[in-house]
Amino acid sequence: MALPVHSATPQASNSPLDPAAETAAPEFNETTGFFRHLHTPRVAFGQDFTLKQVVFVLFFVFCLTPWASPPIALALGLLLAQTIGNPFTTQTKQATAKLLQFSVIGLGFGMNAHAAVQAGKEGILFTVVSIFGTLLLGLVVGRWLGLGKHVVHLISCGTAICGGSAIAAIGPVLRAKDEEMSVALGTVFVLNAVALFAFPPIGHALAMTQNQFGLWCAIAIHDTSSVVGAAAAYGNQALEVATTVKLARALWIIPISIGTAMIFKQKGVKVKIPYFIFGFIAAMLVNTFIPAAKPLGPVMVNLAKIGLTVTLFFIGAGLSAKVVRSVGIKPYVLGILLWVVISTGSLYVILHTV
Repeated sequence: MALPVHSATPQASNSPLDPAAETAAPEFNETTGFFRHLHTPRVAFGQDFTLKQVVFVLFFVFCLTPWASPPIALALGLLLAQTIGNPFTTQTKQATAKLLQFSVIGLGFGMNAHAAVQAGKEGILFTVVSIFGTLLLGLVVGRWLGLGKHVVHLISCGTAICGGSAIAAIGPVLRAKDEEMSVALGTVFVLNAVALFAFPPIGHALAMTQNQFGLWCAIAIHDTSSVVGAAAAYGNQALEVATTVKLARALWIIPISIGTAMIFKQKGVKVKIPYFIFGFIAAMLVNTFIPAAKPLGPVMVNLAKIGLTVTLFFIGAGLSAKVVRSVGIKPYVLGILLWVVISTGSLYVILHTV
């Protein structure tokens, strides 16, 4: 989930769902060979365009069709980022956060409040233990790696709570530098991409139930976009559980932000509240208690799933090789260690208790 609350470097995103680094075309010579044709301006119907833009638009249109899924959309975005680059960087950065928020609210129209309360109760203990366990482990490992305390705290919060949204909300509280935000966001988004592809096959291999898989996604995957994408690929019940538990987890942004301001002795900072979560709750209540709104549910859910698919395409288009390389090895080591511990630990507990 995402709140556009912090801007990183001049090339960075205004959206926490973007890895906060320039997403232009990869490093190749655009003046020769095939790539010259992709970047050569052309005119049609009085408008300038390039073949690079045409390719992006075709991929985007495909993501609106029933044949596209969240993993396929992310893969298309990654393919674009590693080859010709994203020709609409500014536009996709601006659209990503809002599109994800709309998609999450739309999913609420397909959920039952009673089932959501039950899922929330089941996940609250996992949430509390995993959040504080991850923050403590991140502090220890970060010191061992010799990373700066701001980068350590941002990556730990992103892993523990909800990825880019947590980083974007807590960064201003820390008064983190632009490069610290960029490193944390880049680390989290690369691991998000891996999780979206890896989790569903693991769940099927372990014969996890819908409830188990949804709970595991909500705890062990960073960003709401990847949580919902992975759960949707597994099944509707998994999607309902994962979305509910993840959004409840995201509300921990508020107390963790307050705690961060106190621990790091930052005065006069403003805590960002993810208000769109309340939109999700309102949509769920409407779907549960207002019978006349029932026909609206399937339409809104379908639009929300399309929105999520497009969101992941935009995110993938932002993960260029330059973004990946700019992070450096130590932040990845911290992020991977935290992710492996929370993923395997929560998986073991869920398989034996849920």
